[in-house]
Amino acid sequence: MKIEAGMPTLIEQPELEACCRLCRELGLCFVELNMNMPEYQLDRLDGDELRAMAKKYGVYFTLHLDENLNVCDFNPWVAEAYQRTALEALKLAEQCAMPIVNMHLNPGVYFTLPDGRVYLFEQYRERYLMELQNFRDRVGLQRDVLLAVENTDGFAAHEREGMDRLLQSPTFGLTWDIGHDAAAGGADRPFILDRRDRLRHMHIHDAKGGKNHLALGEGELHLEEHLKWAEQLQCRCVLETKTVEGLRSSVDYLRKRQWI
Repeated sequence: MKIEAGMPTLIEQPELEACCRLCRELGLCFVELNMNMPEYQLDRLDGDELRAMAKKYGVYFTLHLDENLNVCDFNPWVAEAYQRTALEALKLAEQCAMPIVNMHLNPGVYFTLPDGRVYLFEQYRERYLMELQNFRDRVGLQRDVLLAVENTDGFAAHEREGMDRLLQSPTFGLTWDIGHDAAAGGADRPFILDRRDRLRHMHIHDAKGGKNHLALGEGELHLEEHLKWAEQLQCRCVLETKTVEGLRSSVDYLRKRQWI
């Protein structure tokens, strides 16, 4: 009854070596480098340095792409920049033996009408789906790194259809963020578990009401059930709390229950 657990990069300790040192101290396996932060942009990440740091501390890395990433942007110059960023990130991940690159599906812009929101990707669904398909084909089929798409606020119908197009390629998989799913009322759980054979990565944190990224044991989630899924499906698990204190508390929670 064990899981392979890692930590995110934290605001309190954004430097690479500080993260690696904390990861080793806590007995975790990997650090998920977050490309929302300036320290982890592609122009500042060096493959040799990453490999040396991994060896020094006995850890490995996964990579979280910028949450603004929008490979289907209607502006082709913008879409190309985001697609190129994803492709270069995958190259770096391959050079450094990272098993997972994590990404979000960008919901895009919406118009607020008298009877509710209309997302432009839904309104122009075929164009959106074709752009996702083009991105999938650019990524290619033969890669040593899995590009795992994370749930956030509940996949809309066009996003679910887009996910299934991406999953036609073995290079793509799923990340289940259990806190985001809880905040969305469990909207993504059926979709993800119906495709559990493609689930390889999880973001684990507790949630209560609409609040998530809590330390394990501080919320209302049935954590044992989710941890059993992680164990059964051999998913890597990022303990995605946002503070060092929350991370330490979450590690203690898992260790006391013999999950790590």
